[in-house]
Amino acid sequence: MAHVVVIGAGVIGLCAADALQRRGWAVTLLDAGAPGAGASQGNAGWIVPALSGPVPAPGLRGTSARWMLTPDSPLVIRPRLDLGFARWLVAFWRNCNATAYHAGLEATLALNARTMALLDAYQAEGIDAEMRADGLLMVYRAGAALARDLAGAETLTRWGYPAPEVLRGDALRVGEPALSEAVWGGLLLPAERHLRPEKLTAALAARLIDRGATLLARTPVVGIEHDRDRVSAVQTSTGRIAADAFLVAAGAWTPVVAALAGVRTPIEAGKGYSLDHTPTPVAFRRPLYLHEERVALTPFAGTLRMSGTMELSGRNALIRPARVTALSRAAATYLSGWPVDLPPVPAWSGLRPLTPDGLPIIGLAPGFTNLAIASGHAMLGVTLGPATGEAVAALLTDGETPEVLRPFTAGRFAASRSEPGWRRSRQSRR
Repeated sequence: MAHVVVIGAGVIGLCAADALQRRGWAVTLLDAGAPGAGASQGNAGWIVPALSGPVPAPGLRGTSARWMLTPDSPLVIRPRLDLGFARWLVAFWRNCNATAYHAGLEATLALNARTMALLDAYQAEGIDAEMRADGLLMVYRAGAALARDLAGAETLTRWGYPAPEVLRGDALRVGEPALSEAVWGGLLLPAERHLRPEKLTAALAARLIDRGATLLARTPVVGIEHDRDRVSAVQTSTGRIAADAFLVAAGAWTPVVAALAGVRTPIEAGKGYSLDHTPTPVAFRRPLYLHEERVALTPFAGTLRMSGTMELSGRNALIRPARVTALSRAAATYLSGWPVDLPPVPAWSGLRPLTPDGLPIIGLAPGFTNLAIASGHAMLGVTLGPATGEAVAALLTDGETPEVLRPFTAGRFAASRSEPGWRRSRQSRR
Protein backbone atom coordinates (compact mmCIF):
# COMPACT_ATOMS: atom_id res chain seq x y z
CA MET A 1 0.00 0.00 0.00
CA ALA A 2 1.43 3.38 -1.03
CA HIS A 3 1.74 5.98 1.73
CA VAL A 4 1.03 9.71 1.38
CA VAL A 5 1.71 12.51 3.85
CA VAL A 6 -0.76 15.40 3.58
CA ILE A 7 0.46 18.61 5.20
CA GLY A 8 -2.52 20.70 6.25
CA ALA A 9 -5.86 19.50 7.65
CA GLY A 10 -8.13 22.23 6.37
CA VAL A 11 -10.93 21.51 3.91
CA ILE A 12 -8.52 21.08 0.95
CA GLY A 13 -6.18 18.70 2.78
CA LEU A 14 -9.06 16.70 4.22
CA CYS A 15 -10.82 16.34 0.87
CA ALA A 16 -7.57 15.27 -0.79
CA ALA A 17 -6.77 12.82 2.00
CA ASP A 18 -10.26 11.35 1.69
CA ALA A 19 -9.95 10.92 -2.09
CA LEU A 20 -6.49 9.35 -1.76
CA GLN A 21 -7.69 6.97 0.93
CA ARG A 22 -10.49 5.87 -1.39
CA ARG A 23 -7.87 5.00 -3.99
CA GLY A 24 -6.08 2.71 -1.57
CA TRP A 25 -3.42 5.02 -0.14
CA ALA A 26 -2.34 4.89 3.48
CA VAL A 27 -2.73 8.47 4.74
CA THR A 28 -0.86 10.46 7.37
CA LEU A 29 -2.38 13.90 7.85
CA LEU A 30 -0.37 16.63 9.63
CA ASP A 31 -1.46 20.04 10.86
CA ALA A 32 0.41 22.70 12.81
CA GLY A 33 -2.83 23.41 14.70
CA ALA A 34 -6.11 21.57 15.02
CA PRO A 35 -7.87 19.98 12.01
CA GLY A 36 -10.25 22.41 10.34
CA ALA A 37 -9.33 25.23 12.71
CA GLY A 38 -7.97 27.68 10.12
CA ALA A 39 -9.81 29.45 7.32
CA SER A 40 -12.05 26.38 6.96
CA GLN A 41 -13.72 26.96 10.32
CA GLY A 42 -15.66 30.22 10.29
CA ASN A 43 -16.27 30.95 6.62
CA ALA A 44 -19.68 31.34 4.98
CA GLY A 45 -19.86 27.70 3.90
CA TRP A 46 -21.06 28.58 0.42
CA ILE A 47 -20.90 26.11 -2.47
CA VAL A 48 -21.04 28.56 -5.35
CA PRO A 49 -19.66 27.42 -8.72
CA ALA A 50 -21.53 30.36 -10.25
CA LEU A 51 -19.36 32.76 -8.21
CA SER A 52 -16.07 31.08 -9.08
CA GLY A 53 -14.45 34.04 -10.82
CA PRO A 54 -10.94 35.01 -9.63
CA VAL A 55 -10.60 37.71 -6.97
CA PRO A 56 -8.60 40.03 -9.30
CA ALA A 57 -11.45 41.20 -11.53
CA PRO A 58 -11.85 43.96 -14.12
CA GLY A 59 -12.01 47.33 -12.39
CA LEU A 60 -10.67 46.09 -9.07
CA ARG A 61 -7.26 47.72 -9.55
CA GLY A 62 -8.71 51.23 -9.30
CA THR A 63 -11.25 50.28 -6.66
CA SER A 64 -8.69 48.56 -4.44
CA ALA A 65 -6.37 51.57 -4.66
CA ARG A 66 -9.21 53.82 -3.44
CA TRP A 67 -10.12 51.37 -0.69
CA MET A 68 -6.54 50.98 0.50
CA LEU A 69 -6.75 53.72 3.10
CA THR A 70 -10.34 53.06 4.19
CA PRO A 71 -10.27 50.76 7.23
CA ASP A 72 -13.85 49.48 6.86
CA SER A 73 -13.88 48.95 3.08
CA PRO A 74 -14.53 45.47 1.61
CA LEU A 75 -10.87 45.15 0.56
CA VAL A 76 -8.03 46.59 2.61
CA ILE A 77 -4.40 46.41 1.52
CA ARG A 78 -1.98 47.41 4.25
CA PRO A 79 1.36 48.43 2.70
CA ARG A 80 4.41 46.93 4.33
CA LEU A 81 8.15 46.81 3.77
CA ASP A 82 8.20 43.47 1.99
CA LEU A 83 9.61 43.21 -1.52
CA GLY A 84 7.88 39.87 -2.08
CA PHE A 85 4.50 41.35 -1.21
CA ALA A 86 5.14 44.35 -3.46
CA ARG A 87 5.83 42.02 -6.39
CA TRP A 88 2.75 39.98 -5.54
CA LEU A 89 0.58 43.10 -5.44
CA VAL A 90 1.84 44.36 -8.81
CA ALA A 91 1.08 40.94 -10.33
CA PHE A 92 -2.37 40.96 -8.68
CA TRP A 93 -3.20 44.35 -10.17
CA ARG A 94 -1.97 43.24 -13.59
CA ASN A 95 -4.46 40.38 -13.47
CA CYS A 96 -7.38 42.75 -12.89
CA ASN A 97 -8.42 42.60 -16.54
CA ALA A 98 -11.23 40.98 -18.51
CA THR A 99 -9.03 38.51 -20.40
CA ALA A 100 -7.40 37.01 -17.29
CA TYR A 101 -10.68 37.04 -15.38
CA HIS A 102 -12.71 35.18 -17.99
CA ALA A 103 -9.95 32.62 -18.59
CA GLY A 104 -9.78 32.00 -14.84
CA LEU A 105 -13.56 31.68 -14.57
CA GLU A 106 -13.68 29.14 -17.41
CA ALA A 107 -10.90 27.07 -15.79
CA THR A 108 -12.61 27.09 -12.41
CA LEU A 109 -16.00 26.19 -13.86
CA ALA A 110 -14.38 23.19 -15.55
CA LEU A 111 -12.84 22.08 -12.24
CA ASN A 112 -16.26 22.52 -10.61
CA ALA A 113 -18.01 20.22 -13.08
CA ARG A 114 -18.37 17.39 -10.50
CA THR A 115 -18.66 19.53 -7.37
CA MET A 116 -22.34 18.89 -6.67
CA ALA A 117 -22.10 15.18 -7.47
CA LEU A 118 -19.15 14.77 -5.10
CA LEU A 119 -20.97 16.60 -2.32
CA ASP A 120 -24.06 14.47 -2.90
CA ALA A 121 -21.82 11.41 -2.51
CA TYR A 122 -20.47 12.77 0.79
CA GLN A 123 -24.01 13.21 2.06
CA ALA A 124 -25.14 9.77 0.87
CA GLU A 125 -22.21 8.24 2.76
CA GLY A 126 -23.23 9.88 6.03
CA ILE A 127 -21.22 13.11 6.01
CA ASP A 128 -23.60 15.44 7.88
CA ALA A 129 -22.67 19.07 7.30
CA GLU A 130 -26.15 20.68 7.26
CA MET A 131 -25.95 20.99 3.47
CA ARG A 132 -28.93 22.76 1.91
CA ALA A 133 -29.81 23.47 -1.71
CA ASP A 134 -31.72 26.73 -1.23
CA GLY A 135 -29.92 28.77 -3.88
CA LEU A 136 -28.29 32.15 -3.27
CA LEU A 137 -29.80 35.63 -3.49
CA MET A 138 -27.48 38.47 -4.46
CA VAL A 139 -29.03 41.80 -3.44
CA TYR A 140 -28.15 45.26 -4.72
CA ARG A 141 -28.75 48.85 -3.74
CA ALA A 142 -27.99 50.05 -7.29
CA GLY A 143 -29.40 48.83 -10.58
CA ALA A 144 -26.18 49.41 -12.53
CA ALA A 145 -24.26 46.86 -10.44
CA LEU A 146 -27.04 44.30 -10.90
CA ALA A 147 -27.05 44.86 -14.66
CA ARG A 148 -23.28 44.32 -14.86
CA ASP A 149 -23.48 41.01 -13.02
CA LEU A 150 -26.44 39.86 -15.08
CA ALA A 151 -24.51 40.58 -18.30
CA GLY A 152 -21.71 38.33 -17.08
CA ALA A 153 -24.05 35.36 -16.56
CA GLU A 154 -23.71 34.21 -20.18
CA THR A 155 -20.61 32.20 -19.29
CA LEU A 156 -22.56 30.32 -16.63
CA THR A 157 -25.37 29.29 -18.97
CA ARG A 158 -22.83 27.92 -21.45
CA TRP A 159 -21.64 25.59 -18.67
CA GLY A 160 -25.14 24.39 -17.94
CA TYR A 161 -25.96 26.60 -14.95
CA PRO A 162 -29.47 28.09 -14.90
CA ALA A 163 -29.69 31.78 -15.73
CA PRO A 164 -30.12 34.06 -12.71
CA GLU A 165 -33.65 35.25 -12.03
CA VAL A 166 -34.04 39.04 -11.73
CA LEU A 167 -36.24 40.08 -8.80
CA ARG A 168 -37.60 43.55 -8.05
CA GLY A 169 -40.02 45.09 -5.57
CA ASP A 170 -42.75 42.74 -4.36
CA ALA A 171 -41.25 39.75 -6.16
CA LEU A 172 -38.06 40.29 -4.15
CA ARG A 173 -39.68 40.84 -0.76
CA VAL A 174 -42.32 38.12 -1.02
CA GLY A 175 -39.48 35.61 -0.94
CA GLU A 176 -37.36 37.57 1.55
CA PRO A 177 -39.56 39.99 3.52
CA ALA A 178 -36.67 40.91 5.79
CA LEU A 179 -34.99 42.92 3.02
CA SER A 180 -35.13 46.67 3.62
CA GLU A 181 -36.32 49.37 1.23
CA ALA A 182 -32.66 50.21 0.60
CA VAL A 183 -32.42 47.09 -1.58
CA TRP A 184 -33.12 47.96 -5.24
CA GLY A 185 -33.21 44.44 -6.66
CA GLY A 186 -31.72 40.99 -6.62
CA LEU A 187 -30.38 38.10 -8.66
CA LEU A 188 -31.47 34.64 -7.58
CA LEU A 189 -28.94 31.88 -8.35
CA PRO A 190 -31.08 28.76 -7.86
CA ALA A 191 -28.42 26.03 -8.14
CA GLU A 192 -26.06 27.18 -5.36
CA ARG A 193 -25.84 25.49 -1.96
CA HIS A 194 -24.44 26.05 1.49
CA LEU A 195 -23.26 23.94 4.41
CA ARG A 196 -21.70 24.33 7.84
CA PRO A 197 -17.94 24.21 7.09
CA GLU A 198 -16.78 23.23 10.57
CA LYS A 199 -19.13 20.24 10.50
CA LEU A 200 -17.81 19.20 7.09
CA THR A 201 -14.17 19.21 8.24
CA ALA A 202 -15.01 17.44 11.51
CA ALA A 203 -16.93 14.71 9.67
CA LEU A 204 -14.18 14.20 7.08
CA ALA A 205 -11.50 13.98 9.79
CA ALA A 206 -13.54 11.44 11.74
CA ARG A 207 -14.11 9.29 8.65
CA LEU A 208 -10.42 9.35 7.74
CA ILE A 209 -9.49 8.12 11.21
CA ASP A 210 -12.22 5.47 11.19
CA ARG A 211 -10.79 4.12 7.93
CA GLY A 212 -7.25 3.90 9.28
CA ALA A 213 -5.63 7.27 8.60
CA THR A 214 -3.17 8.78 11.07
CA LEU A 215 -4.00 12.39 11.98
CA LEU A 216 -1.36 14.31 13.92
CA ALA A 217 -2.57 17.68 15.21
CA ARG A 218 -0.22 20.42 16.47
CA THR A 219 2.59 18.80 14.53
CA PRO A 220 4.29 21.40 12.31
CA VAL A 221 6.65 20.34 9.53
CA VAL A 222 10.13 21.78 10.13
CA GLY A 223 12.10 20.12 7.32
CA ILE A 224 11.73 18.29 4.03
CA GLU A 225 14.24 15.64 2.99
CA HIS A 226 14.73 15.24 -0.76
CA ASP A 227 17.26 14.08 -3.29
CA ARG A 228 16.98 15.59 -6.77
CA ASP A 229 13.33 15.23 -7.85
CA ARG A 230 11.98 13.08 -5.02
CA VAL A 231 11.02 13.78 -1.43
CA SER A 232 11.77 10.91 0.94
CA ALA A 233 10.52 12.22 4.27
CA VAL A 234 9.38 15.20 6.30
CA GLN A 235 10.80 16.26 9.61
CA THR A 236 8.15 17.29 12.12
CA SER A 237 8.27 18.69 15.64
CA THR A 238 7.85 15.12 16.91
CA GLY A 239 10.01 13.17 14.48
CA ARG A 240 10.63 11.97 10.94
CA ILE A 241 7.91 10.56 8.66
CA ALA A 242 8.82 8.78 5.42
CA ALA A 243 6.33 8.19 2.62
CA ASP A 244 5.93 7.60 -1.10
CA ALA A 245 4.25 10.93 -1.91
CA PHE A 246 3.64 14.27 -0.20
CA LEU A 247 0.98 16.96 -0.56
CA VAL A 248 1.29 20.50 0.77
CA ALA A 249 -2.20 21.86 1.48
CA ALA A 250 -1.26 24.31 4.22
CA GLY A 251 -3.40 27.25 3.14
CA ALA A 252 -1.83 30.65 3.84
CA TRP A 253 1.21 28.88 5.34
CA THR A 254 1.94 26.96 2.14
CA PRO A 255 4.82 29.30 1.19
CA VAL A 256 6.53 28.54 4.52
CA VAL A 257 6.20 24.78 4.11
CA ALA A 258 7.04 24.68 0.38
CA ALA A 259 10.16 26.77 0.98
CA LEU A 260 11.57 23.86 3.01
CA ALA A 261 11.91 22.07 -0.34
CA GLY A 262 13.18 25.22 -2.06
CA VAL A 263 9.87 25.86 -3.85
CA ARG A 264 8.47 29.38 -4.15
CA THR A 265 4.69 29.72 -3.98
CA PRO A 266 3.36 33.28 -4.36
CA ILE A 267 0.49 33.03 -1.87
CA GLU A 268 -0.60 35.90 0.37
CA ALA A 269 -2.93 35.72 3.36
CA GLY A 270 -6.30 37.38 2.74
CA LYS A 271 -7.91 37.75 6.14
CA GLY A 272 -11.67 37.32 6.42
CA TYR A 273 -13.95 37.91 9.40
CA SER A 274 -17.21 36.39 10.59
CA LEU A 275 -19.75 36.80 13.39
CA ASP A 276 -22.17 34.09 14.57
CA HIS A 277 -25.46 35.30 16.05
CA THR A 278 -27.50 32.71 17.96
CA PRO A 279 -30.46 32.89 17.84
CA THR A 280 -30.88 34.46 14.42
CA PRO A 281 -31.72 38.20 14.85
CA VAL A 282 -33.61 38.40 11.53
CA ALA A 283 -35.03 35.42 9.66
CA PHE A 284 -34.52 34.80 5.93
CA ARG A 285 -34.87 31.75 3.71
CA ARG A 286 -31.58 31.46 1.86
CA PRO A 287 -28.03 32.87 1.90
CA LEU A 288 -27.81 36.54 0.97
CA TYR A 289 -24.91 38.34 -0.68
CA LEU A 290 -24.94 42.06 0.12
CA HIS A 291 -23.29 43.15 -3.09
CA GLU A 292 -22.02 46.66 -2.45
CA GLU A 293 -20.60 45.75 0.95
CA ARG A 294 -19.32 42.29 -0.16
CA VAL A 295 -20.86 40.68 2.92
CA ALA A 296 -22.27 37.13 3.08
CA LEU A 297 -25.18 36.20 5.35
CA THR A 298 -25.67 32.46 5.88
CA PRO A 299 -28.60 30.94 7.79
CA PHE A 300 -27.58 27.81 9.68
CA ALA A 301 -29.78 25.88 12.10
CA GLY A 302 -30.58 28.51 14.73
CA THR A 303 -27.58 30.69 13.80
CA LEU A 304 -26.88 33.56 11.43
CA ARG A 305 -23.29 33.79 10.21
CA MET A 306 -22.14 37.15 8.84
CA SER A 307 -18.86 36.98 6.96
CA GLY A 308 -16.79 39.00 4.57
CA THR A 309 -13.99 41.48 3.97
CA MET A 310 -10.57 40.82 2.46
CA GLU A 311 -7.63 42.20 4.41
CA LEU A 312 -4.11 41.86 3.01
CA SER A 313 -1.94 42.54 6.04
CA GLY A 314 0.29 39.47 6.26
CA ARG A 315 -0.08 36.30 8.30
CA ASN A 316 -1.49 37.52 11.60
CA ALA A 317 -4.55 36.92 13.77
CA LEU A 318 -5.28 40.55 14.68
CA ILE A 319 -8.98 41.40 14.94
CA ARG A 320 -9.51 44.95 13.70
CA PRO A 321 -12.70 46.52 15.16
CA ALA A 322 -13.44 48.56 12.04
CA ARG A 323 -13.64 45.37 9.97
CA VAL A 324 -16.07 43.78 12.44
CA THR A 325 -18.24 46.89 12.63
CA ALA A 326 -18.53 46.94 8.84
CA LEU A 327 -20.23 43.52 8.87
CA SER A 328 -22.92 44.58 11.34
CA ARG A 329 -23.46 47.93 9.60
CA ALA A 330 -24.04 46.16 6.28
CA ALA A 331 -26.67 43.86 7.81
CA ALA A 332 -28.47 46.83 9.37
CA THR A 333 -28.57 48.57 5.97
CA TYR A 334 -29.90 45.66 3.92
CA LEU A 335 -32.26 44.07 6.48
CA SER A 336 -35.28 45.70 8.08
CA GLY A 337 -35.82 45.05 11.74
CA TRP A 338 -32.14 44.55 12.50
CA PRO A 339 -31.85 45.03 16.29
CA VAL A 340 -30.05 48.22 17.27
CA ASP A 341 -29.21 46.75 20.69
CA LEU A 342 -27.93 43.40 19.45
CA PRO A 343 -25.50 41.97 22.03
CA PRO A 344 -21.91 41.78 20.77
CA VAL A 345 -20.55 38.36 19.84
CA PRO A 346 -16.92 37.22 19.54
CA ALA A 347 -15.42 37.88 16.11
CA TRP A 348 -13.61 35.16 14.20
CA SER A 349 -10.91 35.68 11.60
CA GLY A 350 -9.22 33.31 9.19
CA LEU A 351 -6.50 33.61 6.56
CA ARG A 352 -7.52 32.73 3.03
CA PRO A 353 -4.64 31.73 0.70
CA LEU A 354 -4.63 34.04 -2.32
CA THR A 355 -2.45 33.87 -5.45
CA PRO A 356 -1.77 36.92 -7.66
CA ASP A 357 -4.00 35.59 -10.46
CA GLY A 358 -6.72 34.43 -8.07
CA LEU A 359 -6.50 30.78 -9.13
CA PRO A 360 -5.41 27.96 -6.85
CA ILE A 361 -2.12 26.12 -7.25
CA ILE A 362 -2.91 22.44 -7.82
CA GLY A 363 -0.27 20.08 -9.16
CA LEU A 364 3.26 18.82 -8.76
CA ALA A 365 5.81 21.23 -7.35
CA PRO A 366 8.26 22.28 -10.09
CA GLY A 367 11.19 19.86 -10.27
CA PHE A 368 9.52 17.14 -8.19
CA THR A 369 7.81 13.89 -9.11
CA ASN A 370 6.20 13.06 -5.76
CA LEU A 371 5.62 16.45 -4.08
CA ALA A 372 2.32 18.13 -4.91
CA ILE A 373 0.72 21.41 -3.86
CA ALA A 374 -2.99 22.17 -3.40
CA SER A 375 -3.48 25.67 -2.06
CA GLY A 376 -4.44 29.21 -3.00
CA HIS A 377 -8.20 28.61 -3.19
CA ALA A 378 -9.00 32.06 -1.75
CA MET A 379 -12.74 32.13 -0.90
CA LEU A 380 -13.55 28.91 -2.77
CA GLY A 381 -12.12 26.28 -0.43
CA VAL A 382 -15.48 24.70 0.40
CA THR A 383 -16.66 24.97 -3.21
CA LEU A 384 -13.52 23.52 -4.79
CA GLY A 385 -12.42 21.17 -2.00
CA PRO A 386 -14.03 17.92 -3.23
CA ALA A 387 -13.05 18.50 -6.88
CA THR A 388 -9.50 19.45 -5.90
CA GLY A 389 -9.19 16.32 -3.75
CA GLU A 390 -10.39 14.09 -6.58
CA ALA A 391 -7.97 15.67 -9.09
CA VAL A 392 -4.98 15.49 -6.72
CA ALA A 393 -5.73 11.83 -5.98
CA ALA A 394 -5.76 11.09 -9.71
CA LEU A 395 -2.50 12.98 -10.19
CA LEU A 396 -0.60 11.15 -7.43
CA THR A 397 -2.08 7.75 -8.25
CA ASP A 398 -1.73 7.83 -12.04
CA GLY A 399 1.40 9.97 -12.26
CA GLU A 400 -0.12 12.22 -14.92
CA THR A 401 -1.63 15.68 -14.61
CA PRO A 402 -5.37 15.60 -15.37
CA GLU A 403 -6.32 17.99 -18.16
CA VAL A 404 -8.60 19.93 -15.82
CA LEU A 405 -5.55 20.90 -13.71
CA ARG A 406 -3.50 22.42 -16.55
CA PRO A 407 -4.50 26.04 -15.74
CA PHE A 408 -3.61 25.57 -12.06
CA THR A 409 -0.04 24.23 -12.23
CA ALA A 410 2.60 25.82 -10.01
CA GLY A 411 4.86 26.31 -13.02
CA ARG A 412 2.77 29.24 -14.24
CA PHE A 413 4.52 31.38 -11.63
CA ALA A 414 7.97 30.16 -12.71
CA ALA A 415 8.31 28.68 -9.24
CA SER A 416 11.81 27.44 -8.60
CA ARG A 417 14.04 25.93 -6.00
CA SER A 418 15.52 28.93 -4.29
CA GLU A 419 19.02 28.82 -2.85
CA PRO A 420 17.78 29.51 0.72
CA GLY A 421 15.27 26.66 0.37
CA TRP A 422 18.00 24.29 -0.81
CA ARG A 423 20.12 25.19 2.17
CA ARG A 424 17.25 24.54 4.60
CA SER A 425 16.33 21.22 3.06
CA ARG A 426 19.96 20.07 2.89
CA GLN A 427 20.34 20.90 6.55
CA SER A 428 17.20 18.94 7.39
CA ARG A 429 18.75 15.78 5.91
CA ARG A 430 21.71 15.84 8.24
